[in-house]
Amino acid sequence: MPILSPEHRPNLLRADCTECFGLCCVALSFERSADFALTKSAGDPCVNLTSDFACGIHERLRPSGFKGCTVFDCFGAGQKVAQTSYSGVSWRDHPASRHEMFAVFPVMRDLHETLWYLTEAAELPLPPALSREVSAAYHSVAELTELAPTELLRVDAAAQREPIVTLLAQVSEHIRSRMAVPWKRSKKTRDVAPRADLMARAFSGDSLRGANLRGAYLIAADLTDADLTLTDLIGADLRDARLHGANLSESLFLTQQQVNSALGNALTSLPSSLERPAHWV
Repeated sequence: MPILSPEHRPNLLRADCTECFGLCCVALSFERSADFALTKSAGDPCVNLTSDFACGIHERLRPSGFKGCTVFDCFGAGQKVAQTSYSGVSWRDHPASRHEMFAVFPVMRDLHETLWYLTEAAELPLPPALSREVSAAYHSVAELTELAPTELLRVDAAAQREPIVTLLAQVSEHIRSRMAVPWKRSKKTRDVAPRADLMARAFSGDSLRGANLRGAYLIAADLTDADLTLTDLIGADLRDARLHGANLSESLFLTQQQVNSALGNALTSLPSSLERPAHWV
């Protein structure tokens, strides 16, 4: 199985709801909050799910109080479970499969998210040895996604993820270290580091080129007009972060869900593999 090319990655590793059984609308739970207008238990269909697995309020999710639905991205796991794992037979057509199918979905999503990162890593200019490691990791995870549901549920996700986290960190370090003008901490950004608490911090107009923001809390941070070229954003929390005019076109390991959770505009530069959210101004 070849690694996905850049033009195919968005299509196969991002949700295609027309090929799914509304799995995120049933399998997952959510609590009444600023993101959801009501509380729903895992396994219960959302009240807005229609008989053909569409969303009855898709065009007005945000004004209806379902902001969280517009943020979520399953990395293509929904259609993979529906069309491959269960051969196009839905939980409505085969009720006996519903509990197993709902358990498989989050496992598949984790695997597809890992494939997203590995596919991006494979597109980067890496030394041969590191490139071979990335390719081997990709094929190992891709093979897991083809397992039968009962076998997939026996996969130790944490165990298979641990070496890949280390591998992606090595990829990030290699790419960022080769920048023509490496990022240097300033007094203003001296505490920028992996998993740093940067909530509501002001970085407007700043250069964060090559910074390591893995897992950083950037909730409501102001990154207006900031330069995030080759900034490692894997796992960074960008909820309500202001990205207006920011340059993320070459940011490392950015996902659609992160972008969906942030605020931006027509001047925000994104990687070609990601879509500009409809709610951006």
